[in-house]
Amino acid sequence: MINYRVDDMAGMLDQLRDAGVEILQGPESHENGKFTWTQDPDGNKVELWQPMPWDEKNKEA
Repeated sequence: MINYRVDDMAGMLDQLRDAGVEILQGPESHENGKFTWTQDPDGNKVELWQPMPWDEKNKEA
């Protein structure tokens, strides 16, 4: 699986859908960010990850 970090999951999903890309799963929200899965043209699974923003609570983690 290939993993890409993205800054704007919603915007990225809009671009992918507009280009005819099938979203396999997600977006899902977890404690460390949002995740979505799709496939590239060769059939490789691709994970998109938008990390949670850092704030004072998790700054030292």
